[in-house]
Formats: sequence, C-alpha cells, structure tokens
Amino acid sequence: MIRKIIKIDQEKCNGCGLCVTACHEGAIGIMDNKAVLLRDDYCDGLGNCLPVCPAGAISFEEREALAFDEAAVFGNRDAKQLAQWPLQIQLVPINASYFADANLLIAADCAAYAYGNFHREFMKGKITVIGCPKLDALDYSEKLAAILKSNTIQSVTVVRMEVPCCGGIEAAAKTAVMNSEKMIPCQGVTISTDGRLL
Repeated sequence: MIRKIIKIDQEKCNGCGLCVTACHEGAIGIMDNKAVLLRDDYCDGLGNCLPVCPAGAISFEEREALAFDEAAVFGNRDAKQLAQWPLQIQLVPINASYFADANLLIAADCAAYAYGNFHREFMKGKITVIGCPKLDALDYSEKLAAILKSNTIQSVTVVRMEVPCCGGIEAAAKTAVMNSEKMIPCQGVTISTDGRLL
C-alpha cells in the first residue's frame, strides 16, 4: 500500500538517538551510529520523531510500505497493566490482598513519564508502588519492609531516574529487602533524563 511514512537522511543523522526515545512504537533504532527505520509496519506515520531531531534528518515520504500493525505494536490495548489502586507508597495498605505472591515494582514517579514503554516493560505482571523521596521527604524503607514482611512477595524491581534524589527510593528498597529478613530477588533499573535505559 502507498502511505505516509518517515524517511531518515543518513547524511544528516548524528546518531543522537532522540528519535528512538520519541518513537513509542519501536519503529526506529540505531545501527552503526545512525538512526534507521527498523520496520515499516511499526511506523504509524504520525511523526513524533520529527520535532526531536536536532539535525533535521527525519522527514515524511509517501511510498509503498506495509500497513501500520497496531496489534503487533501495542498488543491488546485493553490489557490492564495497572493491577491495583492506590499506587503511592504512603497510601497502599500493607496487607492488601494484591500483594499475595506478587512481583513488586517500586518506581520513582517520574520514571513513567520519562520512559515511553514504562507500562509494557515494567508494570506488566507486577504490583506497582510509586514515590518521590525528594517531594515526600520521608524514608520509605519502613513501609516497604512492612509490605515485604507481611506478604509473599516473589521479586522486587526498582526503577529510578538517574538524578541524585532518586537514590533515596533505591536505598529505601534495598534497606527494606534487607530488613524484611527474606531472600527476595531484587533488581534495579535506571532511566536517563532523556528517556533511555542506562
């Protein structure tokens, strides 16, 4: 089919990767230090990548291309990634039934805004609690340790931003796991302020 799709000028591209972050469909990648369109059927033709390109290397063209495959890109949009309410660490009840045998995601609240695929990559299949140690100005470790002690948590994933204030949520999670006196697998992920996984 003939449709509007992005075109990347390899001569102009400086390989900064901002377009990769801006493309929530995963159609763009970096190869040999240059941005490339990985799959025609993942490009929706809306051009979220255009305004972020500092080199002006991205434009639209009309050409023969596979149709945009929304199902492959987004899966079932009705599939619920948020498994419970509330989310704020301060508000979640310690003995909530949704913590039973849960994989727990402890996230800095900015992370979901900075990383476009946050729901699909981090929240899917997990119980999510969020906080901001800078704004809340309290130590989450006691509440998190109480959640871990009182429930059968299977794993803990901590997602934080690269900024120094996010160190508080990571430290609180590690302290909570230690103070829970349980052997709970714990992993950490850091997101850059420009939306990349570090």
